[in-house]
Amino acid sequence: MQEILDLEATELARLIRQRELSASEVTQASVARMQQLEPTLHAFCTPTTEQALADARALDEKLARGEAVGPLAGVPLAVKDLICTAGIKTTSGSYLYRDFVPEEDDIVVERVRKAGAIILGKTTAPEFGYSGVGHNPLFPSPRNPWNTDLTPGGSSAGSGVALAARMCPLALGSDGGGSVRIPAAHCGIYGFKASMGRVPLYPGCRDERYPGVSSWESLEHIGPMTRTVSDAALMMATIAGPDMRDRHSIPAGDVDWQAATKRDIKGLRIAYSADWGYAAVDPEVRKIVGNAARVFERDLGCIVEEADPGFDDPSEAFAALVALDTDLAGLRRRLPEYGSKMSPHLVAMLNRHWRAEEFTNAITTRKAVVNSLWRFMQRYDLLLTPTLATPPFPLNMQGPEIIDGRMVGSHQWLAFCFPLNLTGQPAASVPAGFTASGLPVGLQLVGRHLDDATVLAASAAFERAQPWGAHKPGVL
Repeated sequence: MQEILDLEATELARLIRQRELSASEVTQASVARMQQLEPTLHAFCTPTTEQALADARALDEKLARGEAVGPLAGVPLAVKDLICTAGIKTTSGSYLYRDFVPEEDDIVVERVRKAGAIILGKTTAPEFGYSGVGHNPLFPSPRNPWNTDLTPGGSSAGSGVALAARMCPLALGSDGGGSVRIPAAHCGIYGFKASMGRVPLYPGCRDERYPGVSSWESLEHIGPMTRTVSDAALMMATIAGPDMRDRHSIPAGDVDWQAATKRDIKGLRIAYSADWGYAAVDPEVRKIVGNAARVFERDLGCIVEEADPGFDDPSEAFAALVALDTDLAGLRRRLPEYGSKMSPHLVAMLNRHWRAEEFTNAITTRKAVVNSLWRFMQRYDLLLTPTLATPPFPLNMQGPEIIDGRMVGSHQWLAFCFPLNLTGQPAASVPAGFTASGLPVGLQLVGRHLDDATVLAASAAFERAQPWGAHKPGVL
C-alpha cells in the first residue's frame, strides 16, 4: 500500500493505462489509508468508498476491453464539500444543507469524472467557506497531519489533509481568499490558483432554493491541490478551458500546462516582498521564506530584488466584497430557523447593516490594488511572498491575534493571500521549508496577469532545486 500511495498521479495514471496496476488496487490502497487515519484526521466529511471501488472496477473492465480512458484514469481524487457533486451529498459545512444532494455536477467535477478520476468523497470545509481554517458546525475539525493539535488551514481544509496524509494524490479545492494556498502552506503540499477564468466555476444562485452555494463569483477560483507540480499541471490540462455557464471563463490554448513545468527560468526578474510593507510576519516564517527566495538567485539563475508593490492593507475592502458576493437576502431568510446552528462569524456578517458606500469603496479599493500590482509587475516576471504570516496554530480558532509581538486582527495571518483574489492573478504555494518544531511553511509565487505558465515553471524549478516530496508528516 505504501509504495502505491507514494506515487505521483502522473505515474499512477500511466501504470493503470498500461495495466501494470489496476484502478482497483490503487483505490483499495486509498480506502485502506482513509480507514486507518480518518478517525484521527477527519479529512472526509462524506466518504464515498463503496462507489469509488465500484467506479474503479468499472474502469478496469473498460481497460480490459481495450477501450480508451482519460488522462486521470483510475487516480483517486478528493472533492471539497463546497463543490457540487451529482448524487453525492454536498453540505457546504452547514446545517442548511446537511442532507443536500445536488442534481448536477459543478463543471470541474464533470471534467474530472470524464477524465477517469475516482472520487473518494467530499472533504471538510468551514461553513460556506467563510474562514481560513477548517472547523464547521456539522463535522469534526480536520487536523493537521504534521501535528494533530493544530489547524491544517482552510477553507479547503480536508483536501489539504487528505493529500498530506497520502490518502490520495489529487484534490479539488476552491480559493476565494487563499483557500487553496492556505492549506497547501499549512499541510506541506502544492496549491495552484490559476488566473481568474482559467477554470470555470458554475456560479452561485443557480437556484434560489440554495443560497450560499458557490457564491463568491467575483473572487472564487477552483484549483488543483497536489503533492507535486507536475500533478497540478496534469489537473490543469483537464479542468481548464471555457464554459458558457461561467461568464468570466476565458479561451483556452495559450498555456501548455505540462510543458510549462519543464521550462528553464534562468534570467527571470523576481521581486521578493517579505511583508507587503505593512504586515506582521512570524520571524521563523520570515527566515524560512527568505531562504527559499534566495534559491531562485543562487541555484536557478534569476535576478531577485526586495521590493513591495505599494498598496495599503485591503482587508476591509475584501470583507465587503465577500458580503457583496453573498446572497445576503437568501441567507438572512434562513437565520430565524438556522441562525443558532450557524458559525458565529457568518451570522455576524449576515446581521451587519452594510452600507452602499462600503461596497463602492471596496470596488474602488480593488481597482487600486489591481493598478498597483500591474504597474509593479511591469518590472518583474514574478513576485514572491510568504503564503501565510504564521505557521499552523491550534485548532478551532480563526487565527492568532498576536504575530511577531504585534496585536493584529484574527484574519491578518492571511494578509498575503486575499489580495491576489482581488486582482485575479495566478498564484501558487510551494513548500518552502519547516520550522524548528517540524511544521511546514509555504512560499507564494505570483505571476503577471494571465501568465500562469511562469508560475508553474517557477514552481517546478523550485521543486527540482529544493525537493519536498521525501518529507512526510508524523501520522505516517
